[in-house]
Amino acid sequence: MRFELVLVLAVLVRPSYGEDLHRISPGSTVGVCTVEQWKQDWPGCRYEDGVSEGHLSVVSTESGNAYRVDYIKGEIGPEKGGVGWRYPISHSDSVELSYRLTFSRDFQWVKGGKLPGLCGGPESVTGGNRADGTNGFSVRLMWRADGRGEAYVYHMNQPQKFGESLPFHSGFRFRAGHSLLVRLRVSMNSPGRRNGKLDVWLTSTRSNKTVHVLTRSDMEWRSTRNVSVDSLLFETFYGGSNKTWAPRRASFTLFSDISIHSLD
Repeated sequence: MRFELVLVLAVLVRPSYGEDLHRISPGSTVGVCTVEQWKQDWPGCRYEDGVSEGHLSVVSTESGNAYRVDYIKGEIGPEKGGVGWRYPISHSDSVELSYRLTFSRDFQWVKGGKLPGLCGGPESVTGGNRADGTNGFSVRLMWRADGRGEAYVYHMNQPQKFGESLPFHSGFRFRAGHSLLVRLRVSMNSPGRRNGKLDVWLTSTRSNKTVHVLTRSDMEWRSTRNVSVDSLLFETFYGGSNKTWAPRRASFTLFSDISIHSLD
């Protein structure tokens, strides 16, 4: 099964899933986003990477305005070659994030890079900050070499300091230039049990066929009920720990109509 992309985060609105916590759409002003414009669309974030550097824009597409994220030749990480921020939502034990995504037609996969996901807890549990059950967790999606996909997860039982890679099924490939709808669902475990869940579905907007590319029902996200899903972790960049992950030419992705639903 092969799918194709242009990073355009678009919403799958499914009212039956539960409370519509947040729907986020780009503002009406087309062009490079100022930090002030970004704050209007994404209120309450404690930090931003890449916006003040000019990596985020609003562009007009056939389906309406979309966020465009530019990746810089030879650079990795959100500060120099993408964007990143943590957007707070209401605390919930089960949340689904939906979006449409499209990679630019000349996109280079190199070794891989991050895509938006969900997180929770008092700390930023990424970048080698291990999940200990009380400090939090994170789930981001990733593209990998040759367009393969995975969930990149920080959880209590990860085998090493950095996040664990949970590959999508072997037949899946991201493809540049065509839209894909993404659904990422995280459900918390009962403290002391490995019964948390993680699911990812991808839908080709060309064929309208949905594939359940990843499912896990043995996740241990937390050891206390004080940790829950409380943020959208909007990160997208190449990397990776060094510049062997960096693209050899500039490229971009588009994001629009992001939707987050509580399933509690």
